[in-house]
Amino acid sequence: MPYKNTNTATMYMINCGGKLQDFRAPKIMGILNCTPDSFYDGSPNLTIDHLVRQAKKMQEEGADIIDIGGQSTRPGSKRIDAETELARILPVIRALRENLPEMTLSIDTYHQPVAEAAFTEGVSIINDISAGNLDPNMIPWVGSKKLPYICMHMQGTPESMQENPHYQDLITEMVDFFSKKLDECRNAGIIDIIIDPGFGFGKTIQHNFNLLKHLNAFSMLDCPILVGISRKGMIHKTLDISPAEALNGTTVLNTIALLHGANILRVHDVKEAKEAITLVEKMKEQK
Repeated sequence: MPYKNTNTATMYMINCGGKLQDFRAPKIMGILNCTPDSFYDGSPNLTIDHLVRQAKKMQEEGADIIDIGGQSTRPGSKRIDAETELARILPVIRALRENLPEMTLSIDTYHQPVAEAAFTEGVSIINDISAGNLDPNMIPWVGSKKLPYICMHMQGTPESMQENPHYQDLITEMVDFFSKKLDECRNAGIIDIIIDPGFGFGKTIQHNFNLLKHLNAFSMLDCPILVGISRKGMIHKTLDISPAEALNGTTVLNTIALLHGANILRVHDVKEAKEAITLVEKMKEQK
């Protein structure tokens, strides 16, 4: 079914701890993984100094937000408890607040206690891959703090989501999911909601490309749209390359996402995402 692009990005603005992020131009969210087992950049030898240097590089290259994650959510990954996650992320958040005091930080977690502790240390956006489904306390707590909330679609859980993802009508089912979640979030008091279609989360490669092709369908929900396709399987499996070789493919698909209404690109490689945004915005200026 055809969808008309009614994206109104110029009207979107979210309050991040008193700092306004507007979407007259798309924003970049840099990925900072504090995990030993992330599919692309995880390492058991990560140090705080290394992560701070990585964050500073992302800031210099144009990142608007840095998203800190203490738990891998790649397909087949095993869940860790909140205590383990906190031990990974809290020292990093404190170091970033000291070294990059003006940077907007988000926390990638589905544990409400982790979100609360991160907020106490200066994080101002909650990025929840489960849209509140893995911790029923998450949405009410986010609402009580009036924090921006990234609400992602995922079929299943990271452990099982890629076993046999199935949809009767992918886009219609996802729009329905987000419509219900937006009602839940707003009823809980959440004002600033960002939707993330969840590329690779309970979706086949075909689903992912269908989702990208019809991304502008989600503009009807009147929320900023976050796209996270950086170095994912839809790229490296399609091209028969490794995630380390998937930067060019990532830039291609990020460009397509921008042309279809993406407001935030969540990426490992900030410089290339910034260039894609600059070029797409230059094209949009033309009459």
